[in-house]
Amino acid sequence: MNEPNRSLSQGDPRSGVLLPVLEFLRRHAPFDRMDTEHLVFLAERLKLTFYARGEKITDPDGGPASRLYIIQRGRVRGEMPGAEGEGSGGAWELGPGECFPLGPLLSPRPVRTVHRAAADTFCFELEQEDFRRLLRLSPAFHDFCTRRLASLLDQMHRQVRASAATGPGQDACLDVTLGSCLRREPVTCLATTPIREALQSMERENVGSVAVVDGEALPLGMFTLHDLLSRVALAGRGLDDEVGEVMTPEPLTLPPSAFAFEAALLMADRGVRHVCVAEGGRLKGVISERDLFSLQRVGLVRLSRSIARADTIPALARLVPDMLQLITQMIAQGAQVEQVTQIITLLTDRITRRVIQLCRRELSPPPVPFTWLAFGSEGRKEQTLKVDQDNGIVFEVPEGASPAAVREAILPFARAVNEGLHRVGYPRCAAGIMAGNPACCLSAGEWRERFAGWMAQEAPEALEEASIFFDLRAIDGPRGPADELGAWLLQRAAGDSGFLRRMAALALRERPPLGLVRGSAVAEEAGPPPTVDLKAQGLTPFVDGVRVLALAHGIEEVSTLARIDALARGGHVAPEEAEVWARAFSYVQLLRVRHQRAEIAGGRRPGNRVGLDVLNELDRRILKEAFRQARKLQARVARDFSL
Repeated sequence: MNEPNRSLSQGDPRSGVLLPVLEFLRRHAPFDRMDTEHLVFLAERLKLTFYARGEKITDPDGGPASRLYIIQRGRVRGEMPGAEGEGSGGAWELGPGECFPLGPLLSPRPVRTVHRAAADTFCFELEQEDFRRLLRLSPAFHDFCTRRLASLLDQMHRQVRASAATGPGQDACLDVTLGSCLRREPVTCLATTPIREALQSMERENVGSVAVVDGEALPLGMFTLHDLLSRVALAGRGLDDEVGEVMTPEPLTLPPSAFAFEAALLMADRGVRHVCVAEGGRLKGVISERDLFSLQRVGLVRLSRSIARADTIPALARLVPDMLQLITQMIAQGAQVEQVTQIITLLTDRITRRVIQLCRRELSPPPVPFTWLAFGSEGRKEQTLKVDQDNGIVFEVPEGASPAAVREAILPFARAVNEGLHRVGYPRCAAGIMAGNPACCLSAGEWRERFAGWMAQEAPEALEEASIFFDLRAIDGPRGPADELGAWLLQRAAGDSGFLRRMAALALRERPPLGLVRGSAVAEEAGPPPTVDLKAQGLTPFVDGVRVLALAHGIEEVSTLARIDALARGGHVAPEEAEVWARAFSYVQLLRVRHQRAEIAGGRRPGNRVGLDVLNELDRRILKEAFRQARKLQARVARDFSL
């Protein structure tokens, strides 16, 4: 998109009349990204109209929408006909710079919302014919009107990345394909190449590794300086030996279309520093951890390896600041929030496994195989910088033994792991959802009985504390019992309409506070600025709503975004609807992580509640739009389950 031309000739006869209007428009999205000639086209056709407080501006009974309104001063309340009153949170407010009604003008169709002046209000008005001409003239205006939330989010990401580009961390963003990361031809050799020649190639090319390929350029292995130390020098081998005898075989390989983030996760999960990029099996290049995190003090692979090597609980605890530093760097660089939360979850998984390993070394291991389970946000891979423990155990019962006896044998070990995680920096769950709690350390049969008991509860309130158990994932031990439990749960839930209806009712309990976010009006009101709980009021409606839809349609995925994608792929939700839900959910999650990062930087404990006065106008507009999407999701849930 071209940069907006902001100049207007002093001699232009329109400048004196239009300048105040142009200055107003340029303070608000999307007008701040429009070319001056298009802004002038708009400003010349606007008419300023006054609406007294309480006066209707649009009404569903008024026929097809005939004009665009841009609030110049005051506030406008949007109300669904028949919805709750002003104080219910069912209405939302628009402030200066915001415009409506876009959907009905694009369709065209009548509005579905009553827009009413919430205070004495002035609106600029643009007739529908001129609205359509402006759509054709201005790409920025067209993008905003047709993509709305996505357009605002794009603008926010551009600001974040522009800020990152002038900051200390300027590493490549992980949201790019590996093909675009390749900067040179790979340095290769054959498996029969003498080690000496391979080292000479590495020195000549100034690289720390060489890819070993066959005659068809198929990758066979990697030879690195680490291999030189451990497999050549310390092993007493000669430099005339063949590289194929000392290389690391079966290299990790991804296609050029894979994203850099996928390579980073793969490296961290496998503890390696290189990934081969191959197309049609033939090597195209090599991506190293250094390519992805070249300027970061803390690398993902190095941190992952440090976790695996930590010998004590205090040693693990000392790595937590490095983990926060890594996440802070990623956020500052504008990484997508799902990448951030997946990396937090990956590192938490590795820490949990390491704590279990250390406890096995210190204590008598449990007498039977067991699987360590994660619930809630860890189960969904949606952890942020404020996390506590939500875990449990499913164990096998040997023939002739009782579940109670096996449980008594496992509990001391489970409590030691809970204590270890607490000392590392993962607080105990206040609700007692921990493997060391007898109620969360069960055989597969007992888990099924417990789920069946929850599902039989008549009151939705009874499901509130149990809901996070429906997002379960195996962390350590055999996956089979967890997978079988999840499959049983899906089958049971999909066939229980009463349970699904109660879960749906639960998903409607937390209503996004649409009326609380009022754009710039927040700063104008007396008294302490309002705050929003981003987890309870922003994310929970998405998590709960999408979960019940996923359970109803037998969708195996556990994370919220994966469930949304599966709902769209299965034809249960329109792709456009799913995309907007995903974007809205991701934005609230990103805002939450950014807020927690700022609190940590300020020496405060991270929380979920943010003051609206600390958000800029763009963030407030996006948050309000995200809340509207959450309400639409809830409306969909209410409609599907006849609530």
